[in-house]
Amino acid sequence: MSAYLELKAWVDVPPVLNMLKKAGLKLALLSNFTPAMLRAAVNNSRLEGLFEHMLSTDAVRTYKPDPRAYQLATDAFRLTPQQIAFVAFGGWDAAGARTFGFPTFWANRMNFPPEELGRAAQSTSSAIEGLTDFVGLPRRTSWP
Repeated sequence: MSAYLELKAWVDVPPVLNMLKKAGLKLALLSNFTPAMLRAAVNNSRLEGLFEHMLSTDAVRTYKPDPRAYQLATDAFRLTPQQIAFVAFGGWDAAGARTFGFPTFWANRMNFPPEELGRAAQSTSSAIEGLTDFVGLPRRTSWP
C-alpha cells in the first residue's frame, strides 16, 4: 500500500492540466484512492493548487463504478452530469462515467480494447493531449 503514496502523474499530464486551468476550467480528482493517497499523488506530481476538489469515494463508502461515487462530482460542483467532462484512465471507469451521464474521455494509454460493459467513452486517445480537443480548446502544435 505504501507504493500508492509514491505515485506521480504521467509527464504529459501537468502541462495539459495547467492549460485547462488557465482556460478557466475547474478541475477535480475523483478517485477510489483514500484522501491521503490523493494528497500524496498531487504533492508528488507538483499539482498543488490545480484542483477545486479532491474527491475520494471513501466519502460515500463505495467505489467507482457505483453511481454514488460519480455523484460526488455533481454534488461538489453543483452541476448536472452533462456539464462535467470526465477523464478516465481505465475502460471500466470510462464505461461507468458514461453510464452515469458524464461526457467521457478515455485516456487509453495502454491501447486496451474497449470494455464490453454496454457504454463506451465518447472520445478515446492514447495521449492526454486529446483531452484539449474533447473540451473544445485550441490544439497546441507542441507539448513539453
